[in-house]
Amino acid sequence: MTHQFRFKPIYLLILQAVAVYAQAQEATPPPEVITVFGQGQTRQVQNITRDDLAKALPGTSPLKTLEKLPGVNFESADPFGAYEWSTRFSVRGFTQSQMGFTLDGVPLGDMSYGNNNGLHISRAISSENIGRVTLSQGAGAVGTASTSNLGGTVQFVSIDPGDQLGVTAAQTFGSNNTYRTFARLDTGLLSSGTKAYVSVTRQRAEKWKGAGSQDQDQFNSKLVHMFGENKLSLFYNHSDRRETDYQDMSLDMTKRLGANWDNYAPDWQRALNAARGVFSGGVNSLDDAYYLGSGLRKDDLAGATLDVKLTESSVLKTTLYHHGDEGQGHWYTPYTPSSATVPISIRTSEYKIERDGVITDLTWDLGRHTINGGFWAERSLHTLSRNFYAVSGPDNTNYFLSNPTSTVFKQKFTTTTTQLYLQDTVSMLGNTLHLNFGFKTPKVTIDATSLIGTRAAGTLTASKSFLPQVGLNYALTRDDELFTSLAQNMRAYQPGVTGPFSQTQAAFNLSVGKIKPETSTTLDMGYRFKREHLSGSVAVYHAEFNDRLLSVATCAGILGCPSTFVNVGKVETMGVEAAAVWKLAPQWSWFNSATYNNSKYKSDYMDNGVVVAVGGKQVVDSPKTMFNTELSYENEHWFSRVNAKYTGKRYYTYLNDGQVPAYWTMNLSAGYKQKSFVGVKDFSIQLNVENLLNKQYYSTVGTNGFIKSDPTGSFATLLTGAPRQIFLTISGKI
Repeated sequence: MTHQFRFKPIYLLILQAVAVYAQAQEATPPPEVITVFGQGQTRQVQNITRDDLAKALPGTSPLKTLEKLPGVNFESADPFGAYEWSTRFSVRGFTQSQMGFTLDGVPLGDMSYGNNNGLHISRAISSENIGRVTLSQGAGAVGTASTSNLGGTVQFVSIDPGDQLGVTAAQTFGSNNTYRTFARLDTGLLSSGTKAYVSVTRQRAEKWKGAGSQDQDQFNSKLVHMFGENKLSLFYNHSDRRETDYQDMSLDMTKRLGANWDNYAPDWQRALNAARGVFSGGVNSLDDAYYLGSGLRKDDLAGATLDVKLTESSVLKTTLYHHGDEGQGHWYTPYTPSSATVPISIRTSEYKIERDGVITDLTWDLGRHTINGGFWAERSLHTLSRNFYAVSGPDNTNYFLSNPTSTVFKQKFTTTTTQLYLQDTVSMLGNTLHLNFGFKTPKVTIDATSLIGTRAAGTLTASKSFLPQVGLNYALTRDDELFTSLAQNMRAYQPGVTGPFSQTQAAFNLSVGKIKPETSTTLDMGYRFKREHLSGSVAVYHAEFNDRLLSVATCAGILGCPSTFVNVGKVETMGVEAAAVWKLAPQWSWFNSATYNNSKYKSDYMDNGVVVAVGGKQVVDSPKTMFNTELSYENEHWFSRVNAKYTGKRYYTYLNDGQVPAYWTMNLSAGYKQKSFVGVKDFSIQLNVENLLNKQYYSTVGTNGFIKSDPTGSFATLLTGAPRQIFLTISGKI
């Protein structure tokens, strides 16, 4: 009886939506096409529009909105996709750390959890202020400010201030005591040619299991000034995020303790007992649970962009930017006592970033030729330390700690990046054939200093004097085109918690003269089409990922060689992907995407004197098959979307003996809108239901990395997905 009652509101919602649709009589123009298939591009490129972003749950990571596109695998343990420890984004088998991300051209690094070269998009800007997201699945544009994009790139574009004076506000309530408040003031277009906005966002949400919250406060601002045909844009964004961690799970823990198992908080006594080896309730290990874990981040991101029309045929665009970050990751560890009576302390990973950069791009239109070139330079100062703090009881420690009792290591990194690029796009055969060719010359030097501890110091440089990119687009007809591209890319070495500088000095000295930066070569080709009621694309691709870096022991253990970073060979990826939007009727559209991706290790490697036979094995966290389907309805007042996503099985061990099963999830968005309602413009009320059918599944794999083998299922590197979550949002303008 309880089970049936829990689902009844969902059934009623769907029936009510169907009834509303059946009664809708107004003939309205079709809604904006959700996905734009990159017409005219020489690469596989697709866009998510503002209309698509607006239908997502407010506060949802824009990365999550991309999961409907072919080739994309997005995972997170929370309904918003913003909990960074759990967020995993991969495209065609390349992970998030092997892709490039920018916001209005400003580099966000690889958006990794352990900050070293950027910040996550969920902290960089509120989702309500993003206007478009562009995904290049294979290789990004040659001028993209990234030195991590072995795979594709994601470019986020913010909206400009509105031309009308007004206040936009939205309030979201929902599951787990969630509330999110967003408010933006637009000045409107002033007589000086200037317009601006400022916005504030406050979100509070409890975890869906266990104790703790996921909280964030944001301030965004942007100013645009037009003078003639020139444009000056300024922005400043601030974020303060505090998130409480979910317990990392293993297959064995899920069987013993259940998928809803989490850390001990607020039960301090049970955490103390466990730290003393007194377990209860099926727990049999110190690592089955801890008292608590959390992540704290404060970010300031600012930039200025000047677009100047130099002549009738040339435009110069220059961007200056600054990013400052302070972060701490907290873990109540039972392995280091605070005192003789308290067998628990807080271990932290602490980060600081100060980076400044400039990007300049010149475009020169010479008729049949369009020349584009420029450079990117950045200097980043990054500090990383591992500290311990004493605790006496279950006090609130969800703040930045200071004055540690001990420091294990502390390092400083100065990273200098320069990248030049030049390309030419040639139009031929009556503008039906476009040939694009260019190259870039990245160089990244890291100077590391060890202040405390035994971690490595030294200098590493990753550089390539010529990374080419060639592309072709041929218009068969006005509505049909073929495209192909070939690109080479390099991923620079990374400072941080993991990477070459996490080794001992002896291990670093062994590896520094031998390792090479990771590189990739990607071939992309496909077909795009557009009809009155149907548009889409089909692409096939092949990629070679060379000189994969991994930490291994370089000799038999009895000889005492330290583990060190070495290049362990090649990964080969082949696949096919397709996507299409079918306009079933003026108010109805049906979107589908399908992916087959075969990513395999091609080389065995030696670890501790033993061959690890990974050759021919599937790449970890890389599902072979994915499918997404989404049915949308929209008329003048009512809108609804139902989408379902299938994700194939994923491995978390290199030898493929550890895996999580395939799963389906379904989400619903529905609402009512009115251009004017009791004095409020663009009024809307929207309901979002995440995981509509309340499926239980593993979301993230690899939270604690990947290992060779896990025959007993005891490696805790998994997170379970959130159950069904329901949210209501009311928004409008005055």
